[in-house]
Amino acid sequence: MLHLPVFYLSLFLNFQSPGTSLLESKTLIPSDTAFFQNPVFEPVLADPSVLRFGEYFYAYGTEDNWGEEGGYHLVPIIRSRDLVHWEFVRDAFEKKPNWKPKGGIWAPDVTEVDGSFVMYYSFSTWGDPNPGIGVAKAKSPEGPFEDLGSVFDSQEIGVANSIDPFYWEEDGKKYLIWGSFHGLFLTELNPEGTKAQGPKVQLAGNHLEAAYIHFRQGFYYLFGSAGTCCEGEKSTYRVLVGRSKSLLGPYLDSAGNPLMDGKSGELVLHGNSQVTGVAGPGHNAEIITDKAGNSWILYHGMELSKPKLANGTNRRALFLDLLRWKEGWPFVEKLEPSTGRRSAPVF
Repeated sequence: MLHLPVFYLSLFLNFQSPGTSLLESKTLIPSDTAFFQNPVFEPVLADPSVLRFGEYFYAYGTEDNWGEEGGYHLVPIIRSRDLVHWEFVRDAFEKKPNWKPKGGIWAPDVTEVDGSFVMYYSFSTWGDPNPGIGVAKAKSPEGPFEDLGSVFDSQEIGVANSIDPFYWEEDGKKYLIWGSFHGLFLTELNPEGTKAQGPKVQLAGNHLEAAYIHFRQGFYYLFGSAGTCCEGEKSTYRVLVGRSKSLLGPYLDSAGNPLMDGKSGELVLHGNSQVTGVAGPGHNAEIITDKAGNSWILYHGMELSKPKLANGTNRRALFLDLLRWKEGWPFVEKLEPSTGRRSAPVF
């Protein structure tokens, strides 16, 4: 996956693995931040996508109405130098895409591709019989993004509830991975990245959505979120992972169980049961490696003390945690969001 223009590539001497995101690079972003405490951005940044460009990290979230805590946002963009201190930039769109008569713009996935910034997004209502995935493009990571229309809808691609896109590029080919509780699928895209071409391949069963792939030490790690995303303090969202030697799978957990069975996956993160804890952590964004070689995972979650906004919107704030690795498997300490003061990433 490409996230920086060519003139930055000389800074990335370790970029050798297929599909490896440049978010794992060693570019130094000046920061004097020593500690952080979750959430790192609030009130809402649901279904986050994160990329690094120049001196900033940029994060994008689902269309939401923050009510009295910030008003309506059509895909908010925020930025940070250190993953800890974030500032609102603008909304990604100046007007809503119109290739569907109604729906929200959910779960944007933004990547630097061929010198432009490309966003794949979900267009859906709750319970939509035919949601779809669209694509938009911008000259800057700060937008505005110009909509290019539909990539496919659920009926066209033959997969129910086709939302939650994730872009991957490898060996000169462009791919889209997507799905929500009707299987996770992969398809190749045309050279322009605007339409699916060729067969679709199923990667996981019906228990997952919000696919994200991370390449590390010869393995493709397929992350997905299981459970309920949006029931406030009752949300059961959690992050599972499987891995494969091939982009096309099969993806297995540490016991050798296939993600295709509709129930398996190695647990990375789930909610806290404490009153002061976090409900529904999930839909993780890119995994970022800091100067010290530590991996960091960003995701959304809801503090049990304030799980919803005054207008009833789920208060899915942005969380950050150290991602540990043991015998080749990733996990967050205690398998739950951190709630106290923690050492910050080093850039």
